Amino acid sequence: MISEIMELLVTHYGGGMTEQQLDSSITLLQKAIDLARTSHEGQFRKSGEPYFFHPLRVSHLAARHWMDFNSIFAALLHDVVEDTPVTLEEVQEEFGEEVAVLVNGLTKASDENLSRETLKAKTYRKTVLLAIEDVRVLCLKFWDRIDNLQTIGALAPNKQKLIAEETRAIYVPLARHLGMGRVSSELEALSLRILYPRRYRRYRSTMEHLRERVDPKLRRIRSKFQNAAEKQKLDVLIRDRWRPFSIPAAKVLGRGVSTLYTLEIQVDRTMDAYLALGLLHSLFPPIPGKLRDHLHFTSQFGYQAIKTTVQANEYRMRVEITTRKLARFNDSGVLAPGFEFRATNFRGLMRSLLEGESPFDTESLRLASASIQVYTPAGDMRTLPEGSSALDFAFEIHEELGLHARRARVNGQTRLLRYRLLDGDQVAIEASAAPEVLPKWLDWAVTPKARNAIRRFLRSRVKGDGKND
Repeated sequence: MISEIMELLVTHYGGGMTEQQLDSSITLLQKAIDLARTSHEGQFRKSGEPYFFHPLRVSHLAARHWMDFNSIFAALLHDVVEDTPVTLEEVQEEFGEEVAVLVNGLTKASDENLSRETLKAKTYRKTVLLAIEDVRVLCLKFWDRIDNLQTIGALAPNKQKLIAEETRAIYVPLARHLGMGRVSSELEALSLRILYPRRYRRYRSTMEHLRERVDPKLRRIRSKFQNAAEKQKLDVLIRDRWRPFSIPAAKVLGRGVSTLYTLEIQVDRTMDAYLALGLLHSLFPPIPGKLRDHLHFTSQFGYQAIKTTVQANEYRMRVEITTRKLARFNDSGVLAPGFEFRATNFRGLMRSLLEGESPFDTESLRLASASIQVYTPAGDMRTLPEGSSALDFAFEIHEELGLHARRARVNGQTRLLRYRLLDGDQVAIEASAAPEVLPKWLDWAVTPKARNAIRRFLRSRVKGDGKND
């Protein structure tokens, strides 16, 4: 595993480094491995496994998802400050300030005078505050959590459930918000496997039988498309993708291939994606109304691809066509090379969550994890959580506009402020001379930004009324 981590780092980042920089980074990597191994020597996990294997697996996951040398150093050392005599100052001295910040973000808050729940909330806030400055802190937390969930069997059942519930409430929506759709799906599937073990076993057994039964026919369908692509000199990579365990997936288990299987086609260029779509539809008739083009704009679920459904012989089959570059984005989100992360949006959301009524506003985080794109009258695009109202849009433009909002015009039609916006809507807000904020606005607003502004205004009005009395 160590050699594979090194190979991944050299493959992903070696080309952009001088020979001296690469040699220095590899030397530091070996030093981090040695420090993690010696620091955790004699420590064992509940399962009896040597503790060192855990940071090693976390580092491997991080390297597979395009994380850089400093991130891998932090992954290897993420538990040494918390569980061994090694201090954060020593980490900083050996590996630099950047690695120390990442390790600090992965270290739990500690205070003997605070309760477990208070410490947990304090840890969330610490992680999020550091992630506002460096999003790699959260990404490393995802790999740490994935490995913990995969090796959780030795813990007591009630503790397993607490960890699974926390993962679904915090880390699944955070991963979605960072565009890491596959990561969020894996975190959710691992959590649900713990929370609903019998349903999971039934799902896995049914899927195994289904795959065994349909694989020969699916192979013929893939070959037919592959041969047609080769005749057109179209270079394609074809992959099977079976739906991971989730509650919605378990409910449609009986429908078979049409809801549980996706054929993924990867091409080199955007133009090739449209050629592949035309070729696919010439071989297998498309199902009307099932075509979705998200190659140029990210979908509300975070992927960029063309999605279509075809009748492939006896199977109604979902097909996803994307470029190899976009496939890396669909897999690794914010970490994928060549993509500019909307850091301002992320920082704004994180700060809003920390300003909420609770120590960490998990409900608002969940609502913000799927997004829509809407447009101002001037044609500027704004990203909002799915289910946002016209009122949320007003606060997204400016807090003063939100407070003075009276009604909206959506696609040229007059709508109430509680109107739920849809992907692609164009919205204009009509404002009044004075604020008309009402308590029921809290029921209409979804975004933390809008809800926090409404709460502040209502509180200030109550205080003002009290002084007048």
